[in-house]
Amino acid sequence: MEMTDKPLRILVADDHLVVRKGLRLLLEEMGEGFVLVGEAVDGKEAIRLTDELQPDVVLMDIRMPGMDGLEAIEQIHCSWPHVAVVILTTYTDDEALLRGLQAGACGYLLKETSAETLFHAIRTAARGEFLLQPEIMARILAQTYRSEPKSSPWAPSGNSTVELTERERAILIAVARGERSKEIAQHLGVSERTVKAHLTNIYTKLNVDSRASAVASALERGLL
Repeated sequence: MEMTDKPLRILVADDHLVVRKGLRLLLEEMGEGFVLVGEAVDGKEAIRLTDELQPDVVLMDIRMPGMDGLEAIEQIHCSWPHVAVVILTTYTDDEALLRGLQAGACGYLLKETSAETLFHAIRTAARGEFLLQPEIMARILAQTYRSEPKSSPWAPSGNSTVELTERERAILIAVARGERSKEIAQHLGVSERTVKAHLTNIYTKLNVDSRASAVASALERGLL
């Protein structure tokens, strides 16, 4: 997504009035950097307002009455792929996290996150990039190695023949932490072009077309 000097247009989807008011106040405090263009109380209204308002970023809760956030994310990503969706929830359910990333979300934040982290996630999403909070990524990776295949939502699928190299895994983990290609290149001591070439190979192996989908697919297959 091309960045401009215009404020980022934000749509909030949450069934709790207190949460919506709190987010409105936070965004207003940031001045010209963000503008809240709409509020939705469920997934269906989030889809309607996304179509009507064309926000840059949607902050989406998962659990809402009627149509939930996961179904809304999938429809928004399908119809308006240029609109970034960040999950903002109180739930740390692993299956919901995976489904959200598979549906097209480019970030997953807990509601107790700091304002600074929230604003960083919004800006990252608006750039078309991907971000998971370090504690969430650490929990996912820890569970990947601890869990038994039959009980873990991150376990490898039985018919998966995809293999990632150690370098590709390192790049995907860095992507999940919100690092940009330039930052990954600096950390790994390679060129940015090399990082992008690895990402292209990863996309091809996993049959995906975005960073979020690549991370979600790798987690589902037990490759991270």
